[in-house]
Amino acid sequence: MLTKTAVDALEKRRSALRLGGGADKLAARHEKGQLGARERLDKLFSAGTFQETGAHVRHSATSFGLSGREFPADGVITGTGFIGNLQVAAFSQDFTVCAGTLGKAHAEKISRLMKYVQNLGIPLIAFQDSGGARIQEGVDALSGYGDVFYANVLLSGVVPQIAAVLGPCAGGAAYSPALMDFVVMTRSNAQMFITGPEVIKAVTGRATTMDEVGGAQMHASVSGNVHFIAEDDEDAIGIIKRLLSYLPANNTEDPPHRLDPDIDLSLDEGMAALIPDDPGEPFDIHTVIARLVDGGDFLEVHASFALNLVVGFARIAGVVVGIVANQPSVMAGALDINASDKASRFIRFCNAFNIPLLTLVDVPGFLPGVDQERGAIIRHGAKLLFAYASCTTPKITVVLRKAYGGSYLAMCSQEMGADMVFAWPCAEIAVMGAEAAVSLLYRREIEQAEDKKAKIAELAQGYRDEFASPYVSAGKGYITDVIQPGETRAALRLAFRKTLAKRERRPAKKHGNIPL
Repeated sequence: MLTKTAVDALEKRRSALRLGGGADKLAARHEKGQLGARERLDKLFSAGTFQETGAHVRHSATSFGLSGREFPADGVITGTGFIGNLQVAAFSQDFTVCAGTLGKAHAEKISRLMKYVQNLGIPLIAFQDSGGARIQEGVDALSGYGDVFYANVLLSGVVPQIAAVLGPCAGGAAYSPALMDFVVMTRSNAQMFITGPEVIKAVTGRATTMDEVGGAQMHASVSGNVHFIAEDDEDAIGIIKRLLSYLPANNTEDPPHRLDPDIDLSLDEGMAALIPDDPGEPFDIHTVIARLVDGGDFLEVHASFALNLVVGFARIAGVVVGIVANQPSVMAGALDINASDKASRFIRFCNAFNIPLLTLVDVPGFLPGVDQERGAIIRHGAKLLFAYASCTTPKITVVLRKAYGGSYLAMCSQEMGADMVFAWPCAEIAVMGAEAAVSLLYRREIEQAEDKKAKIAELAQGYRDEFASPYVSAGKGYITDVIQPGETRAALRLAFRKTLAKRERRPAKKHGNIPL
């Protein structure tokens, strides 16, 4: 029988859960510009749609030093809700409850949610804000982390996984975000590291700061662990929502294309003006991307890392696409170790979730240098070749200007599986640049010339016409068509619509062995 006592007891429990670690601790969070764990979920989901799971789960009272202590929701809120029409699962660690530390029950709540995610095929959002392993639970806490990591790997390539690091994420806890697809981190109040400044100084003697080893800016620009920097919690949630707007719920679905039966095929007369007459003069590839994508709306990923290459999501004639583009304004767009890793990871994500790829090419080659060679540019560059060759989604490539040597192949040439390859009339496709080639081929003639610079220019132009012209490649069937810059947008709109139904069969195997 439902009595008033029972109802009151339930409401008392719910009230305690809502308060988490208490009103004072929540107020302290607000003073630092942070939201509470439940407030983050309220901001993420459409109003009234969040349903909590495991709210009454408790830690083991037999754990050292925990007997008699109450941890509301055991320091993590788990459940599902809707963002618009999309069902999403999320967990939010509560730093006001035992510093959001992870024990066995805490981990089991997360793992159960991830099992639900696997069964239903819905995205997973993780709000990371934890002091790490709950020391009082000893090896049980380590076991809990192992369960979470294992579930992260099971979900990889099945559903999108997005981590938001909004507070501390220390030690082994950092590996769960690292196993997920995208990491959003707030510029302040958040830290992510394996060993902090104190441990580093004790072990190595080197003094350092938290910003140097665990700050958002460092991870976004140096380590590459963070894909998006957010100004605060609400900004992080906004980035997550925008990212989800380009992604399917799982790997069996298509991305959320917005296909209109009428495709605008008008010319863009202003495109050609973006490209300098001098093929060696830099320009910003963002200006080209903005004219190609619907409404100029481009969500750049890893915007602060490996600036010589640009990746991100957009729509072209309503088709969701991933874009990989050389950036001529940084290192002339040359490929290096970090750019290869950045592109490879992004390409493999797009392939896992059925997202077509657009590759914009203006690449002089792989970056030369002792550090690059000793840093294994061969292995890292091979990742890029592997990623493109193993990708079975529609792949369209446009050669804007330069495409030399192995980097021509690494930027998704026809031989690496591109379904269509377009080139602008000013494009050069060759083993190496014209000047370098004639310096090797015609060394004696150049040495004997009175005006060596003029001779090199004359021979280089002849080399371009005979060997590097896009018409040479088109004549051999390596290029689908040579098009004017102003025709590019229309050509891509048709190409992506026509290739959406692509189905490609591959040899049966467990998986390939990417050169990690």
